[in-house]
This record gives sequence, C-alpha cells and structure tokens, in this order.
Amino acid sequence: MNLAPLLAAPWLVQAHVAAALAAILLGLVQFIRPKGTGAHRLLGWCWVLLMAVVALSSIGITGVAGPGHFSWIHGLSAFTLGGLTAAVFLARRRNIHAHRNFMMGLYLGALLVTGAFTLLPGRIMGRVVFGW
Repeated sequence: MNLAPLLAAPWLVQAHVAAALAAILLGLVQFIRPKGTGAHRLLGWCWVLLMAVVALSSIGITGVAGPGHFSWIHGLSAFTLGGLTAAVFLARRRNIHAHRNFMMGLYLGALLVTGAFTLLPGRIMGRVVFGW
C-alpha cells in the first residue's frame, strides 16, 4: 500500500475518500448493532451526513470521462442523494422494512460496488492499494 497517490491528490479527492472510508466502517457498525435505539439513530444521521459528503464531493471530481466532464458516476451521486432522502423519510414514517432496504442498497451499491471501481488500474485508489 502506497498513500503517495492519495496524498498528492486534490483536497476534494482526499475528503471524498476519507468520508467514503468512514461511511464504510460506520455502515458495518450499524449493521452489527441493535436497531431502533437512540445510538442507532445518532449513528444513522452521522452515516447519512458522511454519504452526503461522499455524493456531493464526487460532483466536483471529474476525470473519468475526461477533465471537466461528468460521467455515469455523477448520476449515481444524484441517485445517492435521493436515496438518502427517501431512506430518512421512510424511517420517520416508520416504514422500517423499506428504510432498511434503501440503506442496505445504498451501502452495497453506492459504497461497495462503486468503491470497487476505484480500484481499477489508473485510478488513484488502484495505485494506492495495488500500485497500478
């Protein structure tokens, strides 16, 4: 592992990665801990905030489709923000089944699957983790 590519990246990329890694870890904690408690609600709000930072910061990160151009990932950012809004709305309406499905879908799709694409050759995280 070589952190040099990440440390050389713009601050927005660094903030994006930090928020994403924190969201991955906090999401795991949320899956393991009891649901419906005050702690679950507080940690859930922290996770929503982290995910909003991940989605919003990604809007300023361009380069996959060429410098200054948006790509399909930016569409995922909009979907993530909408999904977060829906998940919070569903929890407040006590539709826990749908809330859980949204949150698990966001965790798996917006964090893990999309995060896996950052490990491809030529991407910053690919260079950090694998050196390619």
